[in-house]
Amino acid sequence: MIGYAFMGKAHSNAWRNVASYFDVPAFERCVLVGRDRDGVAEAAAKYGWAESATDWREVIARDDIQIVDICTPGFMHAEIAIAALAAGKHVLVEKPLANTLAEAEAMAEAARAAQEEGVQSMIGFNYRRVPALALARELIVEGRLGAVRHVRAAYLQDWLVDPDVPMTWRLNKDTAGSGALGDIASHAIDQVLFLLSEPVTEVSGRLHTFTRQRPGAAGLEEVTVDDAAWVMLTLASGAIASVEVSRVATGQKNSLKLEIYGDKGALLFDLEDLNELGFLDATLPVREQGFRRILVSEPEHPYLEAWWPQGHVIGWEHTFTHEIRDFLVAVGTGTQPSPSFEDGLSVQRILAAVEESAAAKGSLIQLTPSARTTQTTTEGA
Repeated sequence: MIGYAFMGKAHSNAWRNVASYFDVPAFERCVLVGRDRDGVAEAAAKYGWAESATDWREVIARDDIQIVDICTPGFMHAEIAIAALAAGKHVLVEKPLANTLAEAEAMAEAARAAQEEGVQSMIGFNYRRVPALALARELIVEGRLGAVRHVRAAYLQDWLVDPDVPMTWRLNKDTAGSGALGDIASHAIDQVLFLLSEPVTEVSGRLHTFTRQRPGAAGLEEVTVDDAAWVMLTLASGAIASVEVSRVATGQKNSLKLEIYGDKGALLFDLEDLNELGFLDATLPVREQGFRRILVSEPEHPYLEAWWPQGHVIGWEHTFTHEIRDFLVAVGTGTQPSPSFEDGLSVQRILAAVEESAAAKGSLIQLTPSARTTQTTTEGA
């Protein structure tokens, strides 16, 4: 695994626990890679990795390494992933796929070439592995909502409300690619694609930076990414999705809310109550209609047969365990994991279109469907 900060910690926890709860191919946690020799050595010991290293190129050249998990900032994704795939390693990379559309296209092309040699790759949109959202997709696929007409998605955080929060790599376009757009709108947009299983044809958007300078090592430094984004998406069926994201929404810590409205029903989800799904069946008589709460904790629900008795809820960290489970099963069976780099590229095209639209004051951007299509799946069972 390359990278050991926030995502490295989350992934390490998943690699440590996955085999205790799911039947997966046997593996060993060999090497944790980071730039700081002392820091990565300490993290490797803490998180249960056998050894640590500072040169990812040397590590991916090793014969005893078959999987590379990339948890670095976005500007490093393309170089590492393409090199690892060329070396014959299966690759898991955190979202968004890359910092630029050109990098994402190169990664998807490398993944296609590698798959022809039996080498698999996957992008880590972990919210696809929330059992309630996997159940939501099942209900949509089963037709319980009828024709979906519109979706509302809002992903709100407040960690940048204080203008004295110091500069980090996440606030620099060279290292982060974008701000709230790539960081959290990518999750929300991927959920729209995941739940509705259809491509986006039109995009419009707006970006805004509320605090343009923050304290850094050189005094006040320029913030070169967005603090918030507003996006409108038209899907191939004609459904409309609105996406709002912010890292300056006072009082909102990690709130991803989704509302999906069809002509036969509707669904509500809130990440801060991730074990619950609201469902309204509009085929019932009006006098019986109303949103009902589904506690998604039954063994019949996606992924939950591996965990606790009914009603014993799971948490945010379990989504990464489910992600690693699905990746390992796909690698073990020689099948394409989902979401693929091609799926990540689809999100990247939308992110790029939002930036283009915002630069043109919200103009409508047409997206041409890719000639290649990928199949999006929930948990394999």
